[in-house]
Amino acid sequence: MKGRFKLLGFLTAGIFFLSCRKKDEIAPAQLSVSSLEELFTAEGGNSDIAIFCNTKWSVSNTATWCSAISSATEGNGKISLIVTLNPSASERSVILSVNTGSISKEIKVRQLGKAVGDSIPSDATGMSSNAVQLASKIKLGINIGNTLEAIGGETAWGNPKISKSFIDFVKQSGFNAVRIPCSWDQYVVNKSTNQIKPEWLDRVAEVVKYCVDDSLYVVLNIHWDGGWLDGNINAQAQASVNEKQKAFWKQIALKMRDFDEHVMFASANEPPVDNATQMDILLSYHQTFVNAVRSTGGHNSYRVLVVQGPSTDIDKTATLMSTLPADPTPDRMMAEVHYYSPYQFCLMNEDATWGKMAYYWGTGYHSTTDSSRNATWGEEDYVMAEFQKMKTKFVDKGVPVVLGEYGAMRRSSLTGDALALHLASRAYYMEYVTKQAKANGLLPFNWDTGGLLSRNSSTVLDQQVLEALIEGAQ
Repeated sequence: MKGRFKLLGFLTAGIFFLSCRKKDEIAPAQLSVSSLEELFTAEGGNSDIAIFCNTKWSVSNTATWCSAISSATEGNGKISLIVTLNPSASERSVILSVNTGSISKEIKVRQLGKAVGDSIPSDATGMSSNAVQLASKIKLGINIGNTLEAIGGETAWGNPKISKSFIDFVKQSGFNAVRIPCSWDQYVVNKSTNQIKPEWLDRVAEVVKYCVDDSLYVVLNIHWDGGWLDGNINAQAQASVNEKQKAFWKQIALKMRDFDEHVMFASANEPPVDNATQMDILLSYHQTFVNAVRSTGGHNSYRVLVVQGPSTDIDKTATLMSTLPADPTPDRMMAEVHYYSPYQFCLMNEDATWGKMAYYWGTGYHSTTDSSRNATWGEEDYVMAEFQKMKTKFVDKGVPVVLGEYGAMRRSSLTGDALALHLASRAYYMEYVTKQAKANGLLPFNWDTGGLLSRNSSTVLDQQVLEALIEGAQ
């Protein structure tokens, strides 16, 4: 019938119940239905579901968009479904329950969302800021890490689902921007078309809306995502990666198209690149990203887009990233790098033959009793020099730079004076890096997976670091 796909055919008209019983014996209740699931297009439509029963029955329905009209209340009959137009791009569903006194059958009615046009006319409403103007509005950002990008689902890496109350707390804590690392490939429902599960697009859009409703700026990316891009920066995989990059970003852009300039898209995360040949291939992936987003029109014609330097490494970016993707909309692009230097202080979690972990960083924070754990490189002068490279290469030319991740691990194995000095040193690092980023036109987004702001209780877990970040952003 017009407007929907039949999942199960009607049982033939000849089906009926046999009642083999002695005279005056009450037969046990029997109930069956001709379909357990009905799927309609966005346009709506109607269909009938046959009911086979030998006693009284009823149907319950909680949806206003789907009428379920019963032809009878006892014995065999039918339920006539009438489904109205779905004005939304999101799929909707309802469970109908057919009940006798002792038996219940559930019928799921699904309706697809309306198709969103691939392209609509450009719309500059709410999109007046170019990249430089938008950058001036971003004061301090935080990552919601190990959550929407978690392989296995949003809660698979130990964090709860992102709630509206937590986003409210992020703003209350002093941040006005959020970077949302996000996975997409694990939610593909059709590998031949790279179609993303509609429910996942809805969920990500829901979190983005939490942020925009709080006037927070958002950077939404395709993160590591199983490595389909990061692990394939080579000529052999270039065509297939570009195909997936195009499919994913077109769907993401269409879903998020109505958001205003508070939402920015970021092409990738930390694409590993070591030479000019790989850089050319990465540039093709970024170009596909730009083309896919711009092709959808509307607000996306003017949306600020973020492209990642090789390995998001400052030195590689300074030497290898000689050009940015072509963009039909001028002055709407940012570059992105990350900063975890010196590695021995920020990320190293065990000693190696080539070097030891560092617990203390910065002038005035070296240990006199544990000098082997003092940082031996990458201190204040190094930070300044690195960030100045990005200022010279991009910021001074009208291309803001997103410092998409930075941070240093807490050495929780320390105790007493050693722990106190380490924590003071770590807070100083956070403040100094934030301050130098701001001074050189880099937009700081601290990396957090729930150790700074608790996702469960919406409380501050590291007041010392939070105060350091806020002070550095002044």
